[in-house]
Amino acid sequence: MTGISTAGPSTVIRCKAAVAWEPNKPLMIEEIEVAPPQANEVRIKIVASSLCRSDLYFLLEGKNGSNFPMVLGHEAAGIVESVGPGVTEFKQGDKVIPIFLPQCRECRFCKSPKTNLCADSVPIVHYEGMPEPVSRLTCKGKKLTQFMRTSTFSEYTVVKQNAVAKIEPAAPLDKVCLLGCGISTGYGAAVNTAKVEPGSTCAVFGLGAVGLAAVMGCKAAGAKRIIAVDTNPDKFDKAKEFGATNFVNPKDHDKPISQVLSDMTNGGVDYSLECIGNVGVMRSALESCVKGWGVSVIVGFTNEHDLSARPIQLISGRTWTGSAFGGFKSKDGVQQMVKAYMDKKIKVDEFITHNLTLNEVNDAIELLKQGKSIRTVMRISPE
Repeated sequence: MTGISTAGPSTVIRCKAAVAWEPNKPLMIEEIEVAPPQANEVRIKIVASSLCRSDLYFLLEGKNGSNFPMVLGHEAAGIVESVGPGVTEFKQGDKVIPIFLPQCRECRFCKSPKTNLCADSVPIVHYEGMPEPVSRLTCKGKKLTQFMRTSTFSEYTVVKQNAVAKIEPAAPLDKVCLLGCGISTGYGAAVNTAKVEPGSTCAVFGLGAVGLAAVMGCKAAGAKRIIAVDTNPDKFDKAKEFGATNFVNPKDHDKPISQVLSDMTNGGVDYSLECIGNVGVMRSALESCVKGWGVSVIVGFTNEHDLSARPIQLISGRTWTGSAFGGFKSKDGVQQMVKAYMDKKIKVDEFITHNLTLNEVNDAIELLKQGKSIRTVMRISPE
């Protein structure tokens, strides 16, 4: 289990992976088998993968046991090891980023400028009664669910070619791996979905990696005032580094945060972005927007609760919308973001607070659970 394969494209690879056998339990480092890529698939040697809160969400909130055992991880970068029949876009040795959101470029969604969704997208979670998800990973005779079709907490994985972005050879994989989810999601939510305008006032709720990226996106779009909202005051210095101008801790006030922001901004912010995944905060973010034209974007993920709002809050002119992967057409967007990083137009290194190895994956999980990390990058295999 060296992480370096001498296998051909038709050979099963045995390698190391972190397996989640059941919900809310430590991941186990196991030897797994990775099948050869089939038609239109790419087998990738994962070099670096970071831990995203979505991985943690499904590990801790995995109420549907049919998803287990599985291999988590979806924010990564690696090198093409082999390709299956019909793959023309990639070749062995290409540097790539696997993406949880495909871009086939052929369906009605991909052809429309109105969305970044793709008809080939699959539900993040498999429920009883659904067709069995495809997986090329097995361990001890059991099929492993490929989380978000990627499963990057493994030295090798197999991904459909429509969910892989080729990146420039000079890109450092242990940095640009972050562009496969969190940074692109937050940054794009501000720039592509909210369409933040120069001179505007914004509020960002939640200062994890996605929230900090949203702050960075608001600044890049020319926002004059960016109010960072979080219950952890230790995060403000970091938020200021990305462009925040004010910090508000809801715990410091005895009135609703929406009222606090309204008082600060003469009636509400122009744009708000919820980057936590809490339906109560989503409503607060909406109510923090100015009537008439305020736009509130739901960025944080949750699938456990229903949303609620009073109709007058929308009738009065506010817009409430959501954003997946920052509104980027996935393959194109990743390439754009990698180029922006290489051209020093966006920050990436500043999100990385810890560097660990795959063997230390449970340490990375604890750091995130305790709020001690923004992004932990794990070295999975040597380049």
